[in-house]
Amino acid sequence: MINDAHCHFFSTPFFASLGGDSALAKLGWDGPGTAESLADRWVAELDTHQVSRAALIASVPGDAASVAAAVARHRDRFVGFFMVDPTRPDAASTAAASIDRDGCRAMCLFPAMHRFSIQDERARRLFDVAAATRGPRSSCIAASCRSA
Repeated sequence: MINDAHCHFFSTPFFASLGGDSALAKLGWDGPGTAESLADRWVAELDTHQVSRAALIASVPGDAASVAAAVARHRDRFVGFFMVDPTRPDAASTAAASIDRDGCRAMCLFPAMHRFSIQDERARRLFDVAAATRGPRSSCIAASCRSA
């Protein structure tokens, strides 16, 4: 069984955060469509390369719902990860909702991008959220290797 642990889910909200259709035009890419249709495209790609499962990452803070829709459509193929920016005042509540409501399993932290130290109190609050999650929806935190 082959699993891929790092697939960025470039959803419609992701491209909207980059400028929408103009970003797609600059890249020469097709639009992703709905989260469900993008999930279907990912499954076809996984099948082509004989990959059994993949972790999908919401690539901008606040886009966990797109990944949740993909996971709901193909529960046996995807595990949901989401990006969270601990410098935002609502980071802990947003992270908890992404786990509880959206069923995501891992928070992705990017200290260099969001300019915080992994030892920062704001980051610790996210570790507390992850630690409080038990059972079938237990969660973890993945952090990039570089800090601000």
